[in-house]
Amino acid sequence: MSGTSTSTDTGTNTSTGTNTSTGTSTSTGVGTSTASVEGPGTGERARDTGTIRLGDRTRGEAVDDTTRYAPEWLQLREAADASARASELLDPLRIRLANLPGRPGGFVIHDLGCGTGSMGRWLAPRLDGPQHWVLHDRDPYLLHFAAVGSPRSAADGSRVTVETQRGDVGRLTADALAGASLVTASALLDVLTADEIDALAAACAGANCPALLTLSVAGRVELTPADPLDAEIAEAFNDHQRRGGLLGPEAVSAACDAFSGHGATVRVHPSAWHLGRDESALTAEWLRGWVGAAVEQRPELAARAETYLRERLAACAAGELTVVVHHSDLLALARPAGSV
Repeated sequence: MSGTSTSTDTGTNTSTGTNTSTGTSTSTGVGTSTASVEGPGTGERARDTGTIRLGDRTRGEAVDDTTRYAPEWLQLREAADASARASELLDPLRIRLANLPGRPGGFVIHDLGCGTGSMGRWLAPRLDGPQHWVLHDRDPYLLHFAAVGSPRSAADGSRVTVETQRGDVGRLTADALAGASLVTASALLDVLTADEIDALAAACAGANCPALLTLSVAGRVELTPADPLDAEIAEAFNDHQRRGGLLGPEAVSAACDAFSGHGATVRVHPSAWHLGRDESALTAEWLRGWVGAAVEQRPELAARAETYLRERLAACAAGELTVVVHHSDLLALARPAGSV
């Protein structure tokens, strides 16, 4: 995903950097906090990486450096995300969490680039035990949605509480993750550089913290019926994802190397969207962003892409188009404390 264009994924640029926060959970389990963020990820390094996404219709309206994008898009794709995430990775994650030293407040889960909080709504009810989620995003508007819409109970009925932290991901450190039981993210890896992915892996290793990183683009789409222009649009879109040094479709491979290099055991599982007649609204929005990014990357495609998009949208509206958008989920289990 590129920071100044459309993309297929959710999540926003986040940071723990060097920040301080205040705020506690309320009686309903929802708390808010404010963060003062300095160092990497701010100043001249601050950028819109990963914040302009499919469905964004407000990119020109931000009055500060916070790039906003429509929560409607995140809501539109949430069901497809939930169906796509690799539940096969949950059992090894549960085993690792069960073997962590007991904490009075239960698990502490940091969700990076939380958007409207879809990861928490998916994962919290699938894990036993009390949980405290720390939601990170640069957009306070989205943090509000995430906090209000957060789940209240775990799989076994234990309490789930939430706090929010505003900031940009620059370079996470083990100190920033001190006390964390788990790091999660959706659609984050592909909007990071190689250095940022290595920093994330190093931070998780230093904090002895597993990471569940879902819905990273794999660079492959399948449209049925096929069209001769499909491959050219896909190639241009993938090139667009790599702009500015971002890893795009190569992110999962780079993350596997980075986490493995820091001693983690890594598992990867496919997590494709399967979009058909019942997902026509999501498919249409995805098509507009996918083709738009391709044309931005290769303006010479514009005339052909206009006809292509019109025909594809008509087929979608008629229920005659199916799309598979390939993603990958990654589970990195840091080497247990005390192991050699």
